[in-house]
Amino acid sequence: MLSAARAQRLKPLLDAFATPGDWAGRIVADPIEYPRRYRDPRDVEVVGLLATALAYGRASFFKPKIHDLLEQMGASPSAFVSALTVPKAKVMLKGFVYRFNVPSDLGVLLMGMGQALQRFGSLERAFVSTRGESVQPSLGSFTATIREAAPLRELVRALGPTRGLSHLLPSAAAGAAKRLNLYLRWMVRGPDAMDVGVWKQLSPADLLIPVDTHVGRISQWLGLTTQKTISWAMAEEITASLRQLDPDDPVRYDFALCHYGMSGACPSTPVKVNCKACALRAECRIGRRVL
Repeated sequence: MLSAARAQRLKPLLDAFATPGDWAGRIVADPIEYPRRYRDPRDVEVVGLLATALAYGRASFFKPKIHDLLEQMGASPSAFVSALTVPKAKVMLKGFVYRFNVPSDLGVLLMGMGQALQRFGSLERAFVSTRGESVQPSLGSFTATIREAAPLRELVRALGPTRGLSHLLPSAAAGAAKRLNLYLRWMVRGPDAMDVGVWKQLSPADLLIPVDTHVGRISQWLGLTTQKTISWAMAEEITASLRQLDPDDPVRYDFALCHYGMSGACPSTPVKVNCKACALRAECRIGRRVL
């Protein structure tokens, strides 16, 4: 947690830092571009979960995979997954491989979403219906609902065994569950320059920041966390610090912090000229040390 004095100094810096500028150029480097293409909330939430599930590794590797899948899903991805059968999934996913994931993994995700839509009417209602007392068990219940809704045995017989299903749809019990928290950020916040805001039954105040190496590193340097490794505890501590700056919407700072690291402006090895130009330097222990 930040001291009151430090929070008071950091808030105007981070508020200005997180003000949308030329973010359109950054969105094309972010998987958020995919759900932002759709207008129907059901399409948005389906595409959002597909995009965040595959958003690991380099964007230049996973984005073509997402693009190819969406091309096959047509104008309404929610209608597509709702009508998807095992034989159709076999044809669609033939030869699909992305790092840990194979056709049956994607079959579970796609058909699980379709079955959840048929049962609950939306993925939002599927999440709310199994919501726990906090974000972590809620996300675990949500991904379990998707996995259990899919005809796993039939998919395995048709497409082969799963390989990276627990990575594609994690339980949120280990690590920081970055991609799942990112999905919630997309669905719950906004709509604004970043997020789509199609889920109306949850509050941005309850979200946790999606922590990756960039957000974790910059948060350590700004004193938002004392945690040394990326974990759920780190996500909770960073979010608690950000709630001191904005209790109603603590994760609104995420996009700016993440892309600041992704862009190379704030690399893991500090660059003096970058630190000198950084708007956060006054409150960054590394930036002050470098200069």
